[in-house]
Amino acid sequence: MDAVVYYLTLPFVYLVSLLPFRLLYLLSDFLFLILYRVLGYRRKVVLSNLRGSFPNKPDAEIDRLCRDFYSFFCDLLLETLKTLTMSRSEMERRCKLTSDARQLFDNYAAGNKSVIIVLGHLGNWEWGGAAFSLQCQQQLYVIYHPLSNKYFDGLIYRMRTRFGTGLIPMKEAFREMVKRRSELTATAFIADQTPFPENAFWVRFLNRDTPVFKGTELISKKMARPVVYVFVKRVKRGFYELGAETLSERPDLTPEGEITALHTAKLEQHIHTVPETWLWSHKRWKYKKPSPTVG
Repeated sequence: MDAVVYYLTLPFVYLVSLLPFRLLYLLSDFLFLILYRVLGYRRKVVLSNLRGSFPNKPDAEIDRLCRDFYSFFCDLLLETLKTLTMSRSEMERRCKLTSDARQLFDNYAAGNKSVIIVLGHLGNWEWGGAAFSLQCQQQLYVIYHPLSNKYFDGLIYRMRTRFGTGLIPMKEAFREMVKRRSELTATAFIADQTPFPENAFWVRFLNRDTPVFKGTELISKKMARPVVYVFVKRVKRGFYELGAETLSERPDLTPEGEITALHTAKLEQHIHTVPETWLWSHKRWKYKKPSPTVG
């Protein structure tokens, strides 16, 4: 059944990908009407997340943020499909590193230093990875969760690796990084996903206790590599810039939880700047913080 759905969907996916950007965004506007106005896709989740994150904002502003998020979300979906057929020059034109970010990564490359990148689902992170691979000297590897549908997982794999990015399944992250320790690399962790409560660091994020994956911090300590926070900011429709700043040169010397707190705080700061471009449809707060054990 997975194969049938995939092969029925594939022609539509490539047709959308081949559309010129002007038509792509007209299609996005139509998709917005369907998802937001007609279907109300995950609308309760989005509104609940927004209200919990911004309790002091009036209902009218929450509704506006909700609407703006869906508009951006539709752009993001179609821009992601566009990655399948975009040219190298078009990708470099539409998603660029800031001059400071380029200098930061060039300096690490000059010192033959591999780095660990941490980012969130903010802006167009898919284009951000492609832009990094095209514009930086480091070989980029992205830690990811393979999809259960092997056919669509293969499609996503082809899309994400078109411009030279490598993918590493999360369960193999540390082993693969050790195997590649002689390469000049940047290994990217998307850190705003939701781990099981018992396997998480807990931090205050967007007004709530929030579980965060330990992997970014634990692996950065074991590998003793600089940790760089990256954010992808939308400049205007269809155009983005990638910024970066170092959080820690020596994570192996930091107290437990410090790296996690730092990158979570940076993400929150940027969400407050451009809230409509974060992934509000994700069930980020479905778990409650466990009570401390007594005894």
